[in-house]
Amino acid sequence: MTSGEQQPQDPGDGLAAVVALRQLADRLEASEVERAVRDGWTWNRIAEALGVTRQAVHKKYAKRVAAGNNRGRSRDV
Repeated sequence: MTSGEQQPQDPGDGLAAVVALRQLADRLEASEVERAVRDGWTWNRIAEALGVTRQAVHKKYAKRVAAGNNRGRSRDV
């Protein structure tokens, strides 16, 4: 940490903040991956943007994206 940043007094508070930030980052990543797929991005392009392999991003999000696509479709069709 730099001298201008505040550090929590209790390590438990600092660790709780780390957990909250990770959860927020995970939700943001998932949302943006879904949006990228809807916008026509390839898994390769998404992976490159995230700095991971295509296999890693596909394994993590393909089922979720497919489920999201199915939720948006009408069952009456």
